[in-house]
Amino acid sequence: MTRSATLHRTIAAVAASLLVTHVDARPPADPLAPAGRWEGHAGGSASTPPMGWNSWNAFRTEVDEEKVMGAARVLVDSGLARLGYTYVNLDDGWWFKRRAGDGRLQVRTGIFPSAATGGPDGTSFRPFTDRLHAMGLKAGIYTDIGRNACSQAYDLHSPNLPQGTTAEREVGLDGHVAQDIDLYFRDWGFDYIKIDACGLADFAPGSALVERQAYRALPPLIERNAINRTDIAAVRGRYEAVAAALKAARPGNDYVLSICTWGMANVRTWGKDVGNLWRTSADITPSWTSMLHNFDSAAKRPLYAGPGHWNDPDILHIGHDAFDASHPVEVRSHFSLWAMINAPLLVSYDLRNGPAALLDVLGNADIVHLNQDKAGHQATVAYDSDDAQILVKTLGDGARKAVALFNRGATPAPVTLLARHLKLADGAPVTLRDLWSKESTTFTGEKAFTLAPHETLVFEASGKRQLDNGVYLSEIPGAINVAVDGTRQPMLDPGIHRMIDPWSNTRSGGSRPQYAGWGGAQADATPFGQALQVAGQGFDAGIGVLANSRLQLRNDGGYARFTASVGVDDSTGDTRHSVRFYVYGDGKLLAASPPVAFGTKAHRLNADIRRVKVVELVVRGAAAAGAPLVVATWGDAQVARRAVAMRLAASLGVVVFRGK
Repeated sequence: MTRSATLHRTIAAVAASLLVTHVDARPPADPLAPAGRWEGHAGGSASTPPMGWNSWNAFRTEVDEEKVMGAARVLVDSGLARLGYTYVNLDDGWWFKRRAGDGRLQVRTGIFPSAATGGPDGTSFRPFTDRLHAMGLKAGIYTDIGRNACSQAYDLHSPNLPQGTTAEREVGLDGHVAQDIDLYFRDWGFDYIKIDACGLADFAPGSALVERQAYRALPPLIERNAINRTDIAAVRGRYEAVAAALKAARPGNDYVLSICTWGMANVRTWGKDVGNLWRTSADITPSWTSMLHNFDSAAKRPLYAGPGHWNDPDILHIGHDAFDASHPVEVRSHFSLWAMINAPLLVSYDLRNGPAALLDVLGNADIVHLNQDKAGHQATVAYDSDDAQILVKTLGDGARKAVALFNRGATPAPVTLLARHLKLADGAPVTLRDLWSKESTTFTGEKAFTLAPHETLVFEASGKRQLDNGVYLSEIPGAINVAVDGTRQPMLDPGIHRMIDPWSNTRSGGSRPQYAGWGGAQADATPFGQALQVAGQGFDAGIGVLANSRLQLRNDGGYARFTASVGVDDSTGDTRHSVRFYVYGDGKLLAASPPVAFGTKAHRLNADIRRVKVVELVVRGAAAAGAPLVVATWGDAQVARRAVAMRLAASLGVVVFRGK
């Protein structure tokens, strides 16, 4: 629910020769120094995006035990639970107060009668979670990272607000992290927690809200309208404390941590290191433009997501208004897009009274399987415009792709799908299987479609790959960890659809960019959305980054060779400073470029990565104060298995070397 570092100095370069024999020592504080180990997030149990039901869009704070158990029963009886819809998540509205004396939270037994267990604990959710677990389901709960919850700012009419003194109404985690996490996960048996952040944003000293409601004020750590006034480190630190408490309470790692800062506090850069999912935007509302806004906030960040850590554009709003049963095209689009970008599939309408047609959409096993594919590669945007987009997702075995053709607009849209969008060979047949109609078709080279307004077509695609025995890195974003992305300070992303604010309408000066993320690492594009190009040479595939960045690639596929054509991108803002590219394997230098500058022909890098578990790609350059950012391109970055890799190196006349 709810609305919404400068890099360390560069150090001495390593040996300039391609025949590298050692790696220069670097101080531990250097963020670009290779770690030699995988640094991607490993906490929690979200190897695939969580699926299930959330109470908020269905009932807001008007939630009760009967409604929740009714939704749980539908998940089981309809077969949705067998497809993976297993989380049943309470949102705001469940609490009564924080008990004076010992600070133990008390459940509102008037709406959750099974919690009236008596005894010294007063109330307990254990009977409730036991019932869900007995049904084969899992249980989720909601809280806030501050002192007070979002409903205490925005739902003041609700009969289910916390009651009592100022202290008793402070139901958030502030000052109670270890106590509350132990309560939720050890005592009450919950499996999932969503942690909002209104308590850090909306209870400012001297505000009318604080004075009228007699709340204890907290100077905002999140400034909704100014990223430079947000204390990013403090916000992150609070969520890190929760992550540590969760690991202590559940040493078996069986938990899910959902971070809800609505895309603010630069969560794009750190959410993946702390939680299992992080909201990328404000709350979704049941309108087409809101869906576009939330989709855009996550769709171009595939390199930041993967198994165990997911972009979260908010819960599905299927079942309401523009996404009710009378809008089947929009319902399918909403569901298909969330599946393609590996968003959590959390339904949030009254399942007890919902039409069968919606259950049929949610139960499309083919679409669900795209979302739950074990490799965890979020779809990348292969074609981008304000009118239509093409999204392509590599499935786990690497031989199959999924592709979605998406009409963003209200008029029919002509879309031509090319084999190269899929990174399949132009001259070989491509087979498409429609995952809604289940019909199949074949084309060679390209195929034309006309999409109805708001329509999304989704296909499973197969054919001859462009790379016979390898893969472009941009095809496997789930195997990449953006350890350092080169941004100097958070920049608001102008590419997200700007809807009319559903809460303030047009009472403000306009809809402005809100969420940091501009300048982050991108697949098949520069950090600022341009085509990859070095000294006039274009690349359809590659990774676009900023100088002073470090990416990690997990080599689980047994690949033997890494190759890329590297250089300063033609779109760079800094055309004066040179950079160098480095490839490391398990902490050892494998390959390096000479200094390259704007206009320098792309330099070919080739590295032996046999028996290497973690490949690290580093771009180093001068971080001159006031200088624009250098845009760097790993053009055609790819990994290949040994036989093809050796032939490729020989054909290119590339000197193959290995660091030691």
